[in-house]
Amino acid sequence: MGDKLRSKARKSLEVGPVTDHKLSKTPPALLDRAKKNIAVIFACPLLVFDAVLVFCIIAYVPYTKIDWDAYMSQVSQFLNGERDYSNIEGDTGPLVYPAGFLYVYSAIQYITGGLVHPAQILFGSLYIINLAIVLFIYIKTDVLPWWALSLLCLSKRVHSIFVLRLFNDCIATTLLHAALATLLYQRWWLGLIIFSLAVSIKMNVLLYAPSLLLLLLKAMDISGTIVALGGAGLVQILLGFPFLVSYPLAYISRAFNLGRVFIHFWSVNFKFVPEPVFVSKAFAVTLLILHLGLLAIFAHKKWCKHEGGLLKALHSAYISTVSCFPLKGLYAYGTTSKTLKEEHIVTTMFVGNFIGIVCARSLHYQFYSWYFFSVPYLLWKTPFPTLLRIALFVGVECCWNVYPSNSYSSGILLCIHLVILWGLWIAPPEYPYVDQKSSAKRKIK
Repeated sequence: MGDKLRSKARKSLEVGPVTDHKLSKTPPALLDRAKKNIAVIFACPLLVFDAVLVFCIIAYVPYTKIDWDAYMSQVSQFLNGERDYSNIEGDTGPLVYPAGFLYVYSAIQYITGGLVHPAQILFGSLYIINLAIVLFIYIKTDVLPWWALSLLCLSKRVHSIFVLRLFNDCIATTLLHAALATLLYQRWWLGLIIFSLAVSIKMNVLLYAPSLLLLLLKAMDISGTIVALGGAGLVQILLGFPFLVSYPLAYISRAFNLGRVFIHFWSVNFKFVPEPVFVSKAFAVTLLILHLGLLAIFAHKKWCKHEGGLLKALHSAYISTVSCFPLKGLYAYGTTSKTLKEEHIVTTMFVGNFIGIVCARSLHYQFYSWYFFSVPYLLWKTPFPTLLRIALFVGVECCWNVYPSNSYSSGILLCIHLVILWGLWIAPPEYPYVDQKSSAKRKIK
């Protein structure tokens, strides 16, 4: 009897290591697929939950009148035949957005009759579409654990921006995320067109432009990049054509004015700076130099690390263009020569935009939508522990919900931004390119 028990015990001990060995041999691809399946399963009820939440906000929270009447007034002037941008104004001042804004809000006015409640339903639907696109991007890159996707649904301020304020920032943000999702499939031309459409709604999207340009040069040669950028520029010309042929100077100076000075009272990030300094040209130039410097440093040390630095990456793109020029015709321009990893694309775009946010002279409350949806991604790209990541996320949200902002809230927000930026700097850079063999296997599948 004792011998039987001892033999059973030996067999049970033998089973454990064998089972563990089998588990250890599970292909990484299967584990990644299982993780993504869990994330997809979790994302679906998240969308339903947020859709219900948006419906409740529209039904029970009073609408806040800010820019809607001004938008409708500007659109009405445009529809009545006004083409001089210097004459198109609303309750909040002159029209300062490119022509795409007028077309989109003309369509919204036609659909809603200019009424607020139908517009809220429309913007509520836009919020869910945008959230679905963002969840898709997060699942494709697989940077966050599945449970952290819920952070994307927890912003009181962003819900307010979409369904209680009806800002054009919401439309520009959604188009930007759609462009980014397109880039994950290496569709650079289409991504540039959608990106240009987002710029035509609001100029803040250009904060992503330096990162996008670098990605284009890494994925294509210089000639292909130029042609792709030409397509994006053509979109702007076509949209602005009625204004460019009638009053070009008024359109360009108003719609693409990069030198506007915002009111100090509404600043969320630099309220602690004295107003005379805040509105000074020296402060603006200092922030611009800091912005360009940080972009250059991140591009050289982080985004082009595996190419040997920014200058070597640009030189490689130039050599690729020169060597291929006699062999390729114009039909081949813009074709993808290298396949970039999805994570590298999203990281470069989100970090580049975040650098612009950190260095922005003034962030108004609606500007939170410019980068909120990237905050969880950025936090999980840092080497910080999970509790610190969550604390930083909560801190950002709390600062954006202080109204009106004060010296303490804006100072804390800037400190949190700098901590996140430091975390992104010390994080190891990922390898940017997809292995050609694995890429070929994926295409066969």
